[in-house]
Amino acid sequence: MPEAVAVTGGNGRVGKHVLEHLASEGYRTVNLSRGKREEDHSDAYIRTDLLDAGEVYGALAKGDPDAVVHLGMIPSPEQTPGYRTYESNVMSSYHVLEAAGELGVDTAVLASSFSAIGGGFEPDAITVDYLPVDETHRLTPSTPYGMGKQALENTADGFARRKADAPNTISSLRFPWVVDDDLARETFVEADRTLPGLRNSEHFHTQRNTLCGYVHATDAVSLVERAVEASFDGHERVWVSAPDTSAETPSAELAAELYPDADYRPTDDGNPYAALIDTTKAEGLFDWEPSWSWRQLV
Repeated sequence: MPEAVAVTGGNGRVGKHVLEHLASEGYRTVNLSRGKREEDHSDAYIRTDLLDAGEVYGALAKGDPDAVVHLGMIPSPEQTPGYRTYESNVMSSYHVLEAAGELGVDTAVLASSFSAIGGGFEPDAITVDYLPVDETHRLTPSTPYGMGKQALENTADGFARRKADAPNTISSLRFPWVVDDDLARETFVEADRTLPGLRNSEHFHTQRNTLCGYVHATDAVSLVERAVEASFDGHERVWVSAPDTSAETPSAELAAELYPDADYRPTDDGNPYAALIDTTKAEGLFDWEPSWSWRQLV
């Protein structure tokens, strides 16, 4: 069982939640980030340019972790050139996996994204064959951000095929938008989340292109911990989601109105607002099940 975890991008919003949670669970933590330290949860801070292979190797060697959680990538593509966005996703992941393998770090957890499917920041409507989507759904990204997340996962596949010099266990977690209580209250509770309300929102395209998906930080960090503790061989992709959508319209109606060409396969859990993202694989692989819903704030 890992005792020490390096977290890249621990200065970021999600990274801070991860460091706080891992520290509370008794792990020794190391934050590998650029710039000055912006959190007080980690046991050590090592300033690291994640696009510099030597710095990544040196930082991991100095931090001496048993596992690495790689979150230190550009979180959205609006303010960077396309090649920088792609480079951040792909090359930083390559450097982390290569250094981890050379240093004998057994476990790596990578922050993939909903965008890998071809949603999120795509300018056109998302391509959906069936709902809820699962890990077998085809990927059709066209933006540097989405292509970078798909390439990140393909890179992890390659490392997993190695006989040596690679982490034994690699997880790519396809995160949707991660919220805390304040963000959920502002975005969901205080807004009109019915289908007409969504259509009239300036964020309608993004909401539709992310299947009205989200996850609360408490569920996200618990999954990261389960992935850190995992011991399967190879690389696995998993979808991440809250148990419901962010809409105040039943999922069957959302599917019919927003994704009319998709084959809707309702779950049998009795939840009319069930997520359009299938987390069955994460539940089976990590014994993880999301529990937090924005509706509990209402």
